[in-house]
Amino acid sequence: MLHTLAEYDGLGRQAFLAKYGFKPARSYLILHGGRRYDSKAIVGAAHRHVNGRALGSGDFSGGAATVVPVLTRLGFGVEGPQAGPGPADSSFATRLLVSPAFGSAESRRHWKDTLDQLVPFAESEYAGSLTGEQLGLLTKFHPGGEARFWGATSGHDAKMAEVSSGDVVLFTGKNHVRAIGEIGAIFQNGSFADIMWPPKLGGESWHTVYSLRQFEPTEIPYATLSALLDYKSNFQYPGQLVLSGERARAGIDGLLITTRTALEEAGAMARPGTVSELPVERQHVRSVTVDRDARQILFNRDESALVLEFCGTLSETTAKRFASAAGICDIYLDGPDGRELIEAKSRVGRSYVREALAQLLDYARYAPGGVDRLTALFPESLGPKERHLLHHYGIDIIHRAAPGVFERVPAPDQARERMRGIWESTNVERL
Repeated sequence: MLHTLAEYDGLGRQAFLAKYGFKPARSYLILHGGRRYDSKAIVGAAHRHVNGRALGSGDFSGGAATVVPVLTRLGFGVEGPQAGPGPADSSFATRLLVSPAFGSAESRRHWKDTLDQLVPFAESEYAGSLTGEQLGLLTKFHPGGEARFWGATSGHDAKMAEVSSGDVVLFTGKNHVRAIGEIGAIFQNGSFADIMWPPKLGGESWHTVYSLRQFEPTEIPYATLSALLDYKSNFQYPGQLVLSGERARAGIDGLLITTRTALEEAGAMARPGTVSELPVERQHVRSVTVDRDARQILFNRDESALVLEFCGTLSETTAKRFASAAGICDIYLDGPDGRELIEAKSRVGRSYVREALAQLLDYARYAPGGVDRLTALFPESLGPKERHLLHHYGIDIIHRAAPGVFERVPAPDQARERMRGIWESTNVERL
């Protein structure tokens, strides 16, 4: 096992996982020497020292019933939701990287070159500086041969070693979060970095490079972010931060960030490179193979602001989210008044109301332990027709009446009770 951990350290997380065909761990991590390791990947790769062949991801199941007992018997610490004693914030494995990227004139030039526009990494100018493995990794996430990029100098190697595909990055500068991104490929390559970001004379090259699967410009004041992360309101985010556990969750869920990686792991979206056969209407061929690309779903500023404001009014329960094959819900409350699923919309037009209705009915099938109430959250009151549509299906309405003030317009009890029978009969956990 120690030989495998050493190999992991030598290759780096991304390259190790790619070599053995594993995805990043999202539940159970090995604790050793002050570092964290992907539990299933380590056990699978270490198996070659037992019978000469490493196990692939599909050869065995990971988790509390298999990998955790093996590692515990061998004397390794494991953190995760059912792994026994460990840090209280260990169950949320997606990391949150806070990266200063807009403060200086030089960083703003880099922003313009590799964030405001796509870099054609497959062209010879760039591809010649990439290893075959790095080019393959980039192509996996960005089959079109173009991507947005950012990076870090070698002084941040220790921090960046923890970062992997699917983690979230907040690009900061001038007292605001200027953009939100989801990390795709990540690797170390100073030559490739120098082509994109030529260092000043006597300056330091960037060392770690990462692509962005998704990228969304925004304007979030530092004070808003600090309130979520439990920092002082005047904190200025002067350097690179890599946050994990509950602090990362607070930032990601609080801003209503939904990554493609999280949706892929929940079964709500095809993974990169996944192909499926679809029927072709009125043609001589029976089917066509397509590569389904996901739409931009990372962040909705208006809905996020509405959710943050509403959650600030809650006192007896904590707002959560859950991921499922239907997607990731906006708000899930499990408190003294029962389990409530809330979907937020930034507008009150009929198309937004119908979308809220469809999403609530879809998410209700996957709500942990079922759901007692479905609710749609809006920035202002609805018209009579839209209100009647939601109430017909037993869905409550909450709307913003004034800054920090929300009013509930409950559905008729009879309609809610009629629909609750449908929610319970179709709930996946109860079937």
